[in-house]
Amino acid sequence: MIVQEQEAIDKAVEAITGDMGALWITLAAILVFFMQAGFTLLEIGFTRSKNSGNIIMKNVMDLAVGSVMFWAVGYAIMYGSDLVGGGFFRSSPSDQGYFFFSADDWYNLFFQTVFCATAATIVSGAIAGRTKFSTYLIFSAILTTLIYPISGSWYWPFDDDAWLNTAGFVDFAGSSVVHAVGGAAALVAAILVGPRIGKYVDGKAQAIPGHNMAFGALGVFILWLGWFGFNGGSQLAWGGDDTIGATSVIINTNLAAAIGAIAALFFTWARYGKADISMTLNGALAGLVGITAGCGSVNAWGALAIGLVCGIVVVLSIEFIDKKLKIDDPVGAISVHGVCGFLGTVLIGLFALDGGLFYGGSGKLLWVQTYGSLAYIVWAAVASFVVLFILKKTIGLRVSEQEEVDGLDMHEHGVEAYPEHISQDK
Repeated sequence: MIVQEQEAIDKAVEAITGDMGALWITLAAILVFFMQAGFTLLEIGFTRSKNSGNIIMKNVMDLAVGSVMFWAVGYAIMYGSDLVGGGFFRSSPSDQGYFFFSADDWYNLFFQTVFCATAATIVSGAIAGRTKFSTYLIFSAILTTLIYPISGSWYWPFDDDAWLNTAGFVDFAGSSVVHAVGGAAALVAAILVGPRIGKYVDGKAQAIPGHNMAFGALGVFILWLGWFGFNGGSQLAWGGDDTIGATSVIINTNLAAAIGAIAALFFTWARYGKADISMTLNGALAGLVGITAGCGSVNAWGALAIGLVCGIVVVLSIEFIDKKLKIDDPVGAISVHGVCGFLGTVLIGLFALDGGLFYGGSGKLLWVQTYGSLAYIVWAAVASFVVLFILKKTIGLRVSEQEEVDGLDMHEHGVEAYPEHISQDK
């Protein structure tokens, strides 16, 4: 009788713990969903007002198109039971994966869907102000249906069939799986679309200031908040040790963001003689992106170190890409997500408590982290190039010169985001 009672208690506790975990993942997914508002405000604030409506539409459609396509196809490619192409991606019978209808796993679908939408949205900021809306919609659909799910299947199913998981690769919440993939796609897109009119004059980069830094700052605060769900929810459970794990991840996330902002602030203050606002905001985001891979593998000191490095590197990277490579990225998305996504992933090889070089590791983890992150970058860059090159040669990537000068809001959507004509950048 005592044994039976104990078994009943254990089952009840297990059920409650499972429900608490599902609730935590759902709440975390809602926070990540809200990050879409942060990306929208950040991109609007860092660019010209005449394109604000177009940016709103792109971010809304990233979420809308991504939600449908990931539900219909992407989730099965990423988490399917059957391996295709020697494990290059996955698949599932239609009643198990495509057009997802697994009621006991809805919360995981929702959580992974908002991650997928985040990867797509990264591209939007890098090509703001000069890209055809119709072309962008097609690329966003392909990224959320194929490009992101295929690369995600290499690691996040957490089984022996995922080749990077088997190799010992670590990316807790997606510095590479989400951010480096989005950053690499953004780099290719920015190169193929080309710079905005007036960005480079006689070979020299010209500043094109954003129209509303308050929007940009509010966007960063929303993203910072949402990141607690992005990283904390990636614990994928709640209760007991998982509660400690999830909250430690949140602390590491906050510390990295804070020190990233501080590092960018003082670095630009020393470099430019002024405390640069946009670079400080991007410093916070760089810390967030950088710690996303290792937030469950490092201690607070490791989180501070990763955030500090990323907060400085993002400033140098934005300058290098803008002035040396002459690639026009209005919001710094390539540097924040691509460069810092790669850097944060690699730094796990130094700061991980288990296997990090600074904690007695042999260097194997550092090597795995490096080639694993590069695999994501190369895949996203090559796949994006193929898709965007075809689009460029068929329907075109870029609006006309006159449409760009007038603003995409009027030509692409027939309305201005600021009807009172408060814009100073026409």
